[in-house]
Amino acid sequence: MEDVTDESFRIQCRRLGADVVYTEFISSEALIRKVVKSRRKLVTLEEERPVAIQIYGGDPEVMREAAQISEASGPDFLDINCGCWVKNVAGKGAGAGLLKDLPRMDKMVRTVADAVKLPVTVKTRIGWDHESINVLDVAPMLEQAGAAALTIHCRTRSQGHSGNADWSWIPRIKERVSIPVFLNGDVNSPEAAEQAFRETGCDAVMVARAAIGNPFIFRQIKEYFATGSYAITPLAERIEVCLAQLRHYMTLRSDEAHAIPSFRKYYSGYFSGMRGAAKLRGELVRLPTYAAVEDRLYRFLAEYEQEAPVLELAA
Repeated sequence: MEDVTDESFRIQCRRLGADVVYTEFISSEALIRKVVKSRRKLVTLEEERPVAIQIYGGDPEVMREAAQISEASGPDFLDINCGCWVKNVAGKGAGAGLLKDLPRMDKMVRTVADAVKLPVTVKTRIGWDHESINVLDVAPMLEQAGAAALTIHCRTRSQGHSGNADWSWIPRIKERVSIPVFLNGDVNSPEAAEQAFRETGCDAVMVARAAIGNPFIFRQIKEYFATGSYAITPLAERIEVCLAQLRHYMTLRSDEAHAIPSFRKYYSGYFSGMRGAAKLRGELVRLPTYAAVEDRLYRFLAEYEQEAPVLELAA
């Protein structure tokens, strides 16, 4: 979720029902070296609370200093990423790479938890690969090290985002620890969220990729839990929320020429499942200004409503 969960994204998720939001993960090395881009990621808004700052790294002492810097920025808690699978993170002994060095993972969590007053949570995976699934040892170790809660991405590092998440590990983990256990992986619909709670007894679910361009999923999950059904988000609301996020996104980057093309990763989610969505996305990614994007979206709305008074939208 790097370069995705910035303020503009988090605010929309909170407004539409997310109970907690996390910053994109921040390099501990970059924080202590005062890299401007990384320091900017520490900024959170009152409207986001509760919000966590998520940090990662491979050196416990560097992580300690980064945690103290992060705490000073005023989040509600800190989260240590021990789950990132990408090569340039895990291959350097950070993220999921720590699953291959449990003593260092233990020391890192202890060091950070002892260095700050805020609660410290940890996100990790079930193991490095299917031959070395060690989460049943890792979870109690992290609890003893001071973790206040655990988020388990129910895949191995070698899986990345491929294959199915194996939720069956969650109830086994909960038998080993007394702290809350959050489930992550394949929570991509209200039905999946309900199934995750019902089958695993998890304390919370984390929605990640399924929320990109679709912050409405949080509202739909809560509606589904309350009533057993949920409403499809009308096109007009999708457009208004998309444009609101884009305006906020532009203020964070202070450069329309850069912000407009880099926002394109969100369009797929906002207009998924709609007739003509692929053509629309192809046009939006080529538009150079906010005014052009806004004009094209409102024209699309007018065209769509004229052709189909009853919108055919996917959940």
